[in-house]
Amino acid sequence: MKLIIVALAFVAVAAAAVVPVPSEQVQILRSDFQSDPEGGYNFGFETSDGSSRAETGSLKEVLDEDNKPHQVVTVRGTFSYINADGTPVTVTYTADEFGFRAEGNSIPKAVSRR
Repeated sequence: MKLIIVALAFVAVAAAAVVPVPSEQVQILRSDFQSDPEGGYNFGFETSDGSSRAETGSLKEVLDEDNKPHQVVTVRGTFSYINADGTPVTVTYTADEFGFRAEGNSIPKAVSRR
C-alpha cells in the first residue's frame, strides 16, 4: 500500500513539474538540400536561436571482410548550438567504414595512461 502511495505521489510531482517555454519562436534562417543520382548529398540549416547543422554524404568504394568491393556512404558534418548557460557548442563528426567519430568542446577526451 505504501508503495502505491509513493508511486502516486511521484506521478503527481512529475506532472506538476514546470517545463520552460521559449519566449519566442525559433525561426529557420536558412535551409538547403542537394542530392545527386549517385547517392551523394549536402544539406544544412541555420536557426534564429544560434543552432546550425551542415552535412555531406558521398559514396566510397571499400573492401569487405572477403576483399570484395562495395560502396558505402561516408558522412562528414558539424552541428552547433548555444548551451543553456550561453556557451556555444560545436561538434564535428565523421561516419564511414571505420565507424562514427565525433570531436568538439563538449565531448570528453579520453585520458591516456602511461
